[in-house]
Amino acid sequence: MSDSENELTYSSYLALDEVLAAQHPRSDEHDEMLFIVIHQVYELWFKQMLHELNEAGRRLDNGDTHHVLRTLRRSLSILKVAVANIDVLETMTPTQFNSFRSRLDSSSGFQSAQFRELEAVLGRRDRKVLGFYSPDGEELRRINTALTSPGLWDHFLNYLNAHGYQVPVRDDLGAPIEPNSHVQDALGRVYEDDGGPSLVTEQLVDLDEGFQEWRYRHVMMVKRTIGDKTGTGGSSGVDYLRSTIFNSAFPDLWAVRSQL
Repeated sequence: MSDSENELTYSSYLALDEVLAAQHPRSDEHDEMLFIVIHQVYELWFKQMLHELNEAGRRLDNGDTHHVLRTLRRSLSILKVAVANIDVLETMTPTQFNSFRSRLDSSSGFQSAQFRELEAVLGRRDRKVLGFYSPDGEELRRINTALTSPGLWDHFLNYLNAHGYQVPVRDDLGAPIEPNSHVQDALGRVYEDDGGPSLVTEQLVDLDEGFQEWRYRHVMMVKRTIGDKTGTGGSSGVDYLRSTIFNSAFPDLWAVRSQL
């Protein structure tokens, strides 16, 4: 093989042959391609967000305000792009979606392991989601690990302690995040000091709000596409999605606002 055949190119660096060959519509319906591409794009953004939030956690543990802010801003920008993707998906009418919906069989967005990991990183501790995955599969292992590992909030508590705001850390990482008056008192001092930690705190509020916005837009997109029908794969569809709206990832960040 010649050197030119081994030379790195745009296509080979991005593995475009594999990426562009990864769409396999199960019908001849024109709109199925859009449905596949949008969801593959989502999975790529979920992968990048997990990558960024893992880095944000490491920076928080080190008390590194500057790099934490940069990483959280990037994560929020990615989330905004993911929300904007819903605009594209909403160009599909209910009739267009129903033209290939039956071909999805038992597959469902509820089975997105990366989204479940992302939820866990942001503090959601819902072990019921494990029932969607094979007991011996890698996806289940990854989600289980995320559900029992420090989330972004736990790293933020470490960050506050590193900057002299003494707060209790959580002993049971597998438990849901509960409001804590001691943390709220410390956050009040953070806002009074109005320094770097207050900027990090506001970025976490932005991220929490952005994730809730994504959930709301997703619910409305599903509702306008299938109404109140059962979701693909037998999921409860809109009813379940609606139950997740306005559940804040970081409740202390919202509770403290009533005290400022």
